[in-house]
Amino acid sequence: MSDSITPAISDRICQHMNEDHAEAIVLYAKVYGNTPNAQTAQMSSIDPQGMNLAVQINGETVPVRVEFDHTLKDSEDAHHTLIDMVKAARKG
Repeated sequence: MSDSITPAISDRICQHMNEDHAEAIVLYAKVYGNTPNAQTAQMSSIDPQGMNLAVQINGETVPVRVEFDHTLKDSEDAHHTLIDMVKAARKG
């Protein structure tokens, strides 16, 4: 059974994404966060409705909210949704 997205689960997901998938977070910022000149980005938090990113643009940190296309049911849904979003963004 998968975990609901609590603050602790959010922290776990963010840590994993920031450590292992930094390029995906920049892609989320560019494509879904409407910040095409994002240079780097970190995931600050994730909740059932979306994710909050800290995006570096020209040396300035800008907060960016990316809404999901559906409300996430649990951490497994978050995992699949984040993967699907990268695949869709790469297709352009």
